Amino acid sequence: MAYYTEIVFAAQWPFWLFFLLSLITLAVFFAFRERKIKRASAKKITEYHALINLELYAFQAQMDPHFIFNSLNAIHHYILTTSTDMASLYLTRFSRLMRLMIGNFNKEWISLQDELDTLELYIQLEQLRFEGQFTYQLKVWPEVNKQFTLIPPLIIQPYVQYAIWHRLLLRPQKNGGQLLITIGKEKDRLFIQLEDNGIMIAEMLDATGERQASSIDIAAERLYMMSEKYRLQASIKACQVYNAAQQPICNRLNISMQYVNASCSAYGGYGATTAVCFPE
Repeated sequence: MAYYTEIVFAAQWPFWLFFLLSLITLAVFFAFRERKIKRASAKKITEYHALINLELYAFQAQMDPHFIFNSLNAIHHYILTTSTDMASLYLTRFSRLMRLMIGNFNKEWISLQDELDTLELYIQLEQLRFEGQFTYQLKVWPEVNKQFTLIPPLIIQPYVQYAIWHRLLLRPQKNGGQLLITIGKEKDRLFIQLEDNGIMIAEMLDATGERQASSIDIAAERLYMMSEKYRLQASIKACQVYNAAQQPICNRLNISMQYVNASCSAYGGYGATTAVCFPE
């Protein structure tokens, strides 16, 4: 200590001035550090609120008033035409779909099985409503364990809805529509592929020529936010598939993300313990 003091005075620095400068340096350091921590916390809170809002918007998009109104009208029609069996089937599927949607909307992760149960109920209801206009097929590769594969909810259904409403139902022919959903795994990547033979339009325009904002925009933004948060490296690519004669034969959408599997069954909504295996 004596040697240190001698150095200070050798440089002709009064000890009190050196001490004061040291305190100022420390104060500035901790002030910048505190500001950095507050900015990081504020960013996390903003991202959290944004994700919550996107989930709410996605839920509202899934609970589309037109879909609910038309479904209730279809049930009413079956009752009036004495098709009580069809009315009962429609009502059972509709109520189960509403229950699953409400139960899943505030969760960050659900099992692929739960997502597919909700998705198939939705497609089956649309098939009942637009009888004979389209069929669907769902293929899941054997290496994908539906019970232990986790995905963000509210991701697949908006694209399926878009394919049905804006492509398959707009075909000039009122039958023969086909929707194929394939889910597979390549190395550490999960992919979800949608194909339909609806009208060959990459995106829909409204009366003013502007692109329609829809639930697929919300789904894409939410997936990308989840991708940033959990390093999923998610991507969404849309294209048209052509035959040998360079004629378009179907629309294709590919959703790809890091494969996430549950290490136990303790995953759920906000505030719950989430035990999942994320990429390093």
